[in-house]
Amino acid sequence: MTAADVLVYGANGFTGALIVERAHGMGLRPIVAGRRREAVEPVARRFGLPVRVFGLEDAASVRDGIRGARLVLHCAGPYSKTSRPMLDACLAERAHYLDITGEYTVLEAVLARDSEARAAGVVAIPAVGFDVVPTDCMAATLAAALPSAVRLELAFGGDMQPSAGTAKTTIENLHVGALVRENGAIVALSKPRTRDVPFTSGARFAMSIPWGDIVTAFHSTGIPNITVYMVVPKAAARMASLLRFGAPVLKLAPVIGFLQREVEARATGPSEEQRKTACMKVWGRVEDDAGHAVEGQLDAPDGYELTVVSALACAERVLSGAVPPGATTPSRAFGADFVTKLPGVGPLTVARIS
Repeated sequence: MTAADVLVYGANGFTGALIVERAHGMGLRPIVAGRRREAVEPVARRFGLPVRVFGLEDAASVRDGIRGARLVLHCAGPYSKTSRPMLDACLAERAHYLDITGEYTVLEAVLARDSEARAAGVVAIPAVGFDVVPTDCMAATLAAALPSAVRLELAFGGDMQPSAGTAKTTIENLHVGALVRENGAIVALSKPRTRDVPFTSGARFAMSIPWGDIVTAFHSTGIPNITVYMVVPKAAARMASLLRFGAPVLKLAPVIGFLQREVEARATGPSEEQRKTACMKVWGRVEDDAGHAVEGQLDAPDGYELTVVSALACAERVLSGAVPPGATTPSRAFGADFVTKLPGVGPLTVARIS
């Protein structure tokens, strides 16, 4: 990568700043960009990197802001508001687009623009971080092991401290509720599904969540029935069941704003030591109608650490010309084994259960 190859937008956010720091440590010189000068310039000065300041409200300003960059690594949420204007600009300026979201509606929207991306000669890959690289690679690996699979379950858990940005996005989507994919369509359940997940380190209680894989795993595998679980305390599952009664209130802008301001003051993300020592567990299972089942296990670093190394690895591969133009998922772009090539990731083990 050269100085003009990569533009990191949202470089002052928790994850964006980590990506800039790691890129600089690798001898790279990304363009540091964001919407607020007072927030972005200190990051650029710290590493002696070029800086650009622009918002996403005006299409012409966004195009001017990214002009000359070969690839935009978009790290500014909430992506439900920021993804479309950035992707519009990337398509217009013929710059590749990567982001680190896990919002399923954003993933659907980006992947739906495949023909536009092909026509522009642009690679567009959403969710190139912990959301959803490990689980997407797990899904693709299991689907290859059991091509007749019609049901997919994915689960993850570990010690992960949310950043302010992650917590604010979570609050914005509290009203979404329990979503799964059934017979090819995304459907809302009256309450989340729960199960004990058989991680190699021991069974853990988990609750279904509207994780991005209800979109990406479907695109990557074609499996029509998908549920994604996250390890949570049992009390959290009981509370989630009650949230459906307050869903209309949780959509209100003043309520969302109040809750986001509260978490912004408290959520700081993991420390450097936590990022070095934390471990995430990923599990998956596929089944077919004949009763055959295959399960997989994977150990990965802290979610933010994985996001940093994964996003930069994806950017390098896209810029090398190894990925054809179009909108796609991480496993389809880089292979089902991509996650296992990242630093700190253990082998993805697969076992036939029945």
